[in-house]
Amino acid sequence: MTRRVLIVDDAATVRMYHRGILEHAGFAVDEAENGYEGLEKAMQGGYDLFLIDVNMPKLDGYSLLRRLRADPVAQSVPVIIITTETQDGDVALTAGANFCMTKPVSPEMLALYVRMACGA
Repeated sequence: MTRRVLIVDDAATVRMYHRGILEHAGFAVDEAENGYEGLEKAMQGGYDLFLIDVNMPKLDGYSLLRRLRADPVAQSVPVIIITTETQDGDVALTAGANFCMTKPVSPEMLALYVRMACGA
């Protein structure tokens, strides 16, 4: 069974980079360009993991994460926060993330973290 991942990041190049890595690793990938779009897609269900950027306009990654953790449809879906700030790790885990990675991420490490979080 193919696992579905939702990438939420405002940078198209980052989404494309992460999509390529995850599709190569055998995951089905959807994208959202901001937190509100990500929340809308997440509420439709069917995802095995959310990969969320922290710094986004409209609805930042932490606010999105808090909303996901409060929603019965999405609250148990694993979340990996990806950030440019090394000190964000504690904040991400406290907010409910399963893992936090610092950009730029290597293809091998991203695929590994996603597999671990999905139980794949």
